[in-house]
Amino acid sequence: MLLSKKIKLEVSDQDAATLEFMQGKCRGLYNWWVMHLRHGEKWPGWQEAKKTLQESKEYDPELHYVYGKLLHETYFRLDKAMKAFFKRCKTRKQGEKPGFPRYRKRHEFFTLCYPAMYITIEGKALILPTGGRGKNKYYSNVVAMLTEEAPSQYREVALSRDGRGNYYASFVYEQAEVQASSSSTVAFDLGIKTLATGVNEQGRVYTIGGFKGARWYNKQLDKIRSKRDRCKKKSQRYIHLSKVYKRVSQKKRNKQRDSLHKASHLISHKLVESTVVVGDLSQRQMVTKKHKERNQYLNRAVFNDWGVYTFVQMLVYKCQLYGKDLQIISERDTSKMCSCCGNKQAMPLWKRTYHCERCGLVMDRDENSAHNILKRFLARRGPHTGDPVRCADVFTATEYL
Repeated sequence: MLLSKKIKLEVSDQDAATLEFMQGKCRGLYNWWVMHLRHGEKWPGWQEAKKTLQESKEYDPELHYVYGKLLHETYFRLDKAMKAFFKRCKTRKQGEKPGFPRYRKRHEFFTLCYPAMYITIEGKALILPTGGRGKNKYYSNVVAMLTEEAPSQYREVALSRDGRGNYYASFVYEQAEVQASSSSTVAFDLGIKTLATGVNEQGRVYTIGGFKGARWYNKQLDKIRSKRDRCKKKSQRYIHLSKVYKRVSQKKRNKQRDSLHKASHLISHKLVESTVVVGDLSQRQMVTKKHKERNQYLNRAVFNDWGVYTFVQMLVYKCQLYGKDLQIISERDTSKMCSCCGNKQAMPLWKRTYHCERCGLVMDRDENSAHNILKRFLARRGPHTGDPVRCADVFTATEYL
């Protein structure tokens, strides 16, 4: 499988200005095509669009100073965005918008992707080529120092920049997977108070807490934004507060992502169970009108601070890497149903403890839901077949019978 190793770079001011110039030109070319597509022009595909690059260089001669492979990558990325848009148009539900490709903002860094054969690594120095030759070479090659050792075999390198102004190089390399072995099963329910609550076949309960500092960081960000809104735009204080806001928000994202990596690593690598079952939870469903009782911060918490989608995506590739079988099944009514007698009752989000009206069971709602997910998976486990079938696909198919 393909993995990516992200390494921090030490870049001089001159090389940083070169990277900013090249990413600005690539972003401008991307936005120019998005503008024409939004006004009704048909997307011809990356092969035909790539043929217009020479005309674009005649219109903007500064494109000659950008490395050609970076400009080609712009067409590839836009082609992927358009294919994803057409796919969403076919599969969208009634009332949903497919989401057309957006403009890339000026203050956001446009990722630069270099193929491996066009870059050079000498010791800890990463040499990145720029556009032009001889007298026409306006910017010299970028020489960035790696803070860690790069992988020996890699396919491409993606350059990015975070909110604090640090540059990173992501090396894409291939690593062998571990074969999955059949053993016990653990089921996890994703929640808001705790990131994941799991139960295995022996009845052992796992509780994994998520990022706990979101409210404090949100309070600090709201204060900074409130101060900035009272300043004159583009003033020194406005620019200073904008930099502080980016720095604090980047620190919050780093801490949140670190907690998700640790939690996913714990489940995929440290636990002895070889089969991991996760409920297919919808974030959009959590913020519907009927779920907004007693919590005015629910919308912000679910979409910005929870990170359940990122957590599941981390589980997908880490379970595949460490040889575990990940199954994603529907968790419809698992919080409402009693895990002991099967009684179903209403459970709004503010009720954190499940009290069964029929058998008298008292249990944490996330633990009760994890028990139901485990029972649902074990009940649907059929005889062994040659081709592995995802449990989510089976469950979705049986719903419409």
